[in-house]
Order: sequence, then C-alpha cells, then structure tokens
Amino acid sequence: MRETTIDVRGASVRAFEAGSGPLVLYLHGADGPRDNPLLHALAASHRVLMPEMPGFGRAPLPDWMMSVADAALFGLDLVDAVGGRPLDVVGYCVGGWIAAEMAIRDPHAFATMSLIAPMGVQSPSDLGFDPFAVSPDEALRAQFHDAAKAEAEIAARADEEIDILLQNRTGLARLGWTPRFANLQLPHWLHRVRARTLLLWGDNDRYAPADCSVIFAREIAGAQVESYAACGHALPWERGADAAGRITSFLAGARR
Repeated sequence: MRETTIDVRGASVRAFEAGSGPLVLYLHGADGPRDNPLLHALAASHRVLMPEMPGFGRAPLPDWMMSVADAALFGLDLVDAVGGRPLDVVGYCVGGWIAAEMAIRDPHAFATMSLIAPMGVQSPSDLGFDPFAVSPDEALRAQFHDAAKAEAEIAARADEEIDILLQNRTGLARLGWTPRFANLQLPHWLHRVRARTLLLWGDNDRYAPADCSVIFAREIAGAQVESYAACGHALPWERGADAAGRITSFLAGARR
C-alpha cells in the first residue's frame, strides 16, 4: 500500500492507500495499520484508505484520547478531512467499534458500515479472551482459528519493533480496559445508526465472541449478518478474499 498523509485539523496523520475507484475508509484493528488480504481484494475495485489511528502503530497516544468516545470524535474530524460524506466505512476489531461510536454520534457520516468482528458490546455468554494476560505471540495465536496461518503471521512480525507492539497494547488498553473491549451504553444508542450495515463474524472468534453479532443486528435497523465457519477474530487474514467479495457486493447493492 502507498503511504500518504491526511491533514486533520492541522495534524498530519499517516495513512495507507491502494486501488482506485469509489472511496472506502478502512479503520484498522488493535494490531494497528497492517496489510492484509482483505485490503488487497477490496482495492481491486475501490480506493481503500487506511489511516493510522492515534495510539496505534507509530502514531503517538495523545493526552486527550482517554476513551473510545475520543477516538470516535477524532474519526469524525478525519471524515471531514477526507471529504465526500457520507462515506463507506469498513471497520475491523477496535476499528469496527470506533466506526459504530462515530455512527451514533453523527448518523450522516456513513452511507454504509461493514463491521468485521467489531468490539464494543459484551457477549451474553462469554467474556472473551484477555490479550493483556499473555505474551504478544500468544495474543496473536488466539486471534486465529488456523494455527498454521497464526504461526506464519508471527514469523512475518518477528522483526517488528517492540515499541510498536507496546504502543498498540497501550492504545488498546486506553480504549478498552474497563470494561474489557465494551461500552455498556453502546447497545442503547445503536438505534441511531442510519447507515446500511453489514456484520461479518468468524464463528470461532475468541476476542469478540460471535454472539455479539446478535446485539448489533438487533439494535441496528436492517443490519445483515454474514458468518464464517472455521474462522477466528483474524477474519481479514483467514477469510479476507471471501469477506472482500461480500463487502463489494454489499456496497454495489447499497449504491443501486
């Protein structure tokens, strides 16, 4: 992906983009702005723009970002900077949570939302995996259903700088420490979402258990749910091409 910058209220935000065509804003997960098969598949028919959110990757964690609400307000400033409202957004993991928080604050920011294993609500039956209690490698393994793909991804990240790993963990802790990866008020406000919404979930997700999709689907009018068997939280890596195809079809239908 090509590196670029976005001016957000005078601040230079690093971003990555690929492809051409209608713009899709991609909000990355807790591991920061990482390349994955889903991005490449989407870029075959769209211009995909992935900004580096504050506190992840190489972006410093600012003093003003104390909760996911702050990240959502920053995201809305970013939407204004990108232009072209209402946008199509794809949010993965914590990025999906931020997208939902943006949509309840500004229902006109997005035309469509494709949320991939979003955090933000608590499972009725499962507290989910705690990545803060294990090593970074074990936390990564827990994201995958396919152990071989997990080991390949661990090997690919072997040379990643430790400060980036620590930054990602710190950013995630700032947004989702208590309660873990959830905003207990979010389900009450999801009715404010006006964007056409697609939810994609791996059946074996340990971070955001699949039954969380029931809450999103119940509260967001008309939300569609797509589930993937033998798939964990790392859906963009394990089923990236399939998910991109479903999102592309969803976007085409929304534009008709």
